[in-house]
Amino acid sequence: MGTAAQSSSEIYTSDSEKGFAIDHHSSTSPELDAGAKFVLVSQGSWLHCGYHLTTSIVGPVILTLPFTFTLLGWFGGVIWLILAGVITFYSYNLLSLVLEHHAQLGRRQLRFRDMARDILGPRWAKYYIGPLQFIICFGTVIGGPLVGGKSLKFIYQLYHPEGAMKLYQFIIICGVVTMVLAQLPSFHSLRHINLISLILCVTYSTFLTVGSIYVGHSKDAPPRHYSIKGSHTDKLFGVFNGISIIATTYASGIIPEIQATLAPPVKGKMFKGLCVCYSVILATYFSVAISGYWAFGNAAGATVLANYIEGTKLLLPKWFFLMTNILILLQVFGLTAVYLQPTNELFETIFGDPKKGQFSMRNVVPRVLSRSISVAAATVFAAMLPFFPDIMALFGAFAFIPLDFILPMVFFNITFKPSKQSLTFWVNTLIGGGSSILVVIGGIASIRQIVLDAKTYSLFSDS
Repeated sequence: MGTAAQSSSEIYTSDSEKGFAIDHHSSTSPELDAGAKFVLVSQGSWLHCGYHLTTSIVGPVILTLPFTFTLLGWFGGVIWLILAGVITFYSYNLLSLVLEHHAQLGRRQLRFRDMARDILGPRWAKYYIGPLQFIICFGTVIGGPLVGGKSLKFIYQLYHPEGAMKLYQFIIICGVVTMVLAQLPSFHSLRHINLISLILCVTYSTFLTVGSIYVGHSKDAPPRHYSIKGSHTDKLFGVFNGISIIATTYASGIIPEIQATLAPPVKGKMFKGLCVCYSVILATYFSVAISGYWAFGNAAGATVLANYIEGTKLLLPKWFFLMTNILILLQVFGLTAVYLQPTNELFETIFGDPKKGQFSMRNVVPRVLSRSISVAAATVFAAMLPFFPDIMALFGAFAFIPLDFILPMVFFNITFKPSKQSLTFWVNTLIGGGSSILVVIGGIASIRQIVLDAKTYSLFSDS
């Protein structure tokens, strides 16, 4: 049936569920809904999948990795960075195997909520998985203009230190660019943008690594201490906070939607895409984390870029800050465009008509309106709540960890029913159980941090 809609033996429709908030009775119609037909176009290769995966995971959040080492120390930081990588690679591969299994049975699942509905039941999809994923994706879309706006403001202040422009103005600029990117018709249409995004994140990670090593060897190098600071309570919550932050840096939350972009047959392609993604992770995460913590010790800031400035003195050339912030700014646009796709798909499912053409007026008008309004709302939130990263840490604990660490284990065990005597069953159970504890502890640590930082919060803040 062409490239936009695959045969009913390969695709499993979700006509019965117009978004997670609308309850329709199950349908046996083999036709795809508008979200699956127009946004989750299954035309990609495993390389394209690798680009999408990398952009969804590797982003400016890696600037926080040296800080996590100040909470965990050398041993704890390196071990958890390795362990979280191994667990998420394993977890994402399990999700892929479950998706491949259902595709071979003639019921290809294209979305996280499709998986939840088939495996756990429609209520799980409607009231838990769907809302969780929406929070993650819309939260990331809020974070995109915020991070981009801060990078743009930093560039502005490099050359106009007394300039009058405020942070919210830069956030609005980034929001306008995001609104344009939101109009790209499908996830597959991002493949070239995400290749560029992959190159950008490798490039600025290299800049950060070289910058840390340079500062660490320079005459201006700060004294380095690697002990964990704070009281016993601070240290304890710091460990949990560090574990939660690193877990979130590996999080995606949209693995089924990325696999949905693969052209059938899908078997084995996701594993190759994951190998591409984790090769980039290996090259970037460890170099930035280790070099940053080595250079600054327990004085490493919330982002490593902050450590390259001592008071008002730049420890690296001005062009270094200009290039690094430009690279981060551009990559943030790609990352935000990726996380727009599940929300775009949801709006398309609710407002689109799969019986009309993708670019018919019937579909173009609601598409442009819904996508533009959602990005405008996200931009307003970003400008109004510049302390949103603290809130996202809470969302990370309660949303990213369940979707990426717990549910893949549950889905695999229910689908394949491994023997309770098998290693697979107990590894999955251990990871799922341990991650459930991490949700609670990470959530408590995030709430505590919000309470501690609350006195510095102000709406439309300029910092």
